[in-house]
Amino acid sequence: MRRLVYSVASSVDGFIAGPKDEYDWITPDSGIDFITIYSRFDTLLMGRRTYDVAKTRGDLLNGTGMRIVVVSTTIDVAKDAGVTIVSRGVVDAVAALKAEKGKDIWLMGGGVLFRNLLDGGLVDELAISVFPVLLGSGTPLLPEGCRTTMHLIDSKALPSGVVMLSYAVLPAA
Repeated sequence: MRRLVYSVASSVDGFIAGPKDEYDWITPDSGIDFITIYSRFDTLLMGRRTYDVAKTRGDLLNGTGMRIVVVSTTIDVAKDAGVTIVSRGVVDAVAALKAEKGKDIWLMGGGVLFRNLLDGGLVDELAISVFPVLLGSGTPLLPEGCRTTMHLIDSKALPSGVVMLSYAVLPAA
């Protein structure tokens, strides 16, 4: 079965976007091997807000060669050809995606979607790049919800101060 990996950038104080939804603090880092990261996945899953941001950066979506799945009740399917839209039954739809043959699924951004899928028992791994900035407020990495226990798989500190952490999500007790 394919694995669902939440891969996200976070500030040290646990925000994935600033108070005005800004992400200018997520700076390019030559120590991050995006080719290796991308090669692990064939499906990119995100919520509508993350998709809206990603569309402004055409290289982000066009350059991956991945199937794009967006969770949204507001996207006009006719205007977003080539994108699979999930508008209801999100947990069941993602469970079905995981059951398909293929590479792992990259859950990109979207703390609320992450929380729903985590509470649904569908997230297998958290890959978080912690950037050396304190935002003070903004969009939290994770809204309130159930406690989840994880096991550290890997950690790497880059010369820029970014710390890359990978955790396996352990099954609920």
